[in-house]
Amino acid sequence: MKEMHLSEIWSILKTSHGNAVLLKPKDMEIAVPIFIGALEMQSILIGKEGMTLSRPHTHDLFLNMLSHVNLSIKKIEVYELKDDVFHARLVITGGEYTKEKPLIMDSRPSDALAIAARKKCPIYTTSSIIEQTGVPLTFFINDLEEDSDNKYRHLKEQLEQAVAEEEYEQAAEIRDLLRILESEAEEADL
Repeated sequence: MKEMHLSEIWSILKTSHGNAVLLKPKDMEIAVPIFIGALEMQSILIGKEGMTLSRPHTHDLFLNMLSHVNLSIKKIEVYELKDDVFHARLVITGGEYTKEKPLIMDSRPSDALAIAARKKCPIYTTSSIIEQTGVPLTFFINDLEEDSDNKYRHLKEQLEQAVAEEEYEQAAEIRDLLRILESEAEEADL
């Protein structure tokens, strides 16, 4: 079995190559960048911020379904990098599935991370992925400072587009994310 390291979603940022979630193994000063789509980024942010939505998104629906059949996410694992594609899995327990014999479900890392952000369950990353793709945290510091401005601008653009397309529920969710970013900026200025 591969050695697994407890990790956390350290940051989510927009780079010149696209959106990336940065997984930081505990007690290491590196991060594993995993590139994700804009909708997946929004879903992870919603989960990280603990926002409740008026209607369930796909990740919320999945978790609600699990709950109704007395199953729960024990942990997620980002376990393999194959042909430049990250692979993750959900480890599910409850009912007939025990800690010793859990239900294992294949998942895109972005979906697994969106679920982990909502459930606050542990995230594990294999040593081989960390060795292959880990980048020192100092590499991201300038991107993070620039990214908070870019994230705000990007969300404003998404809000305008959602309103123009009359996607009012999505617009309300983006508005709430913008308010969170604004309050965090105000707190940082104090």
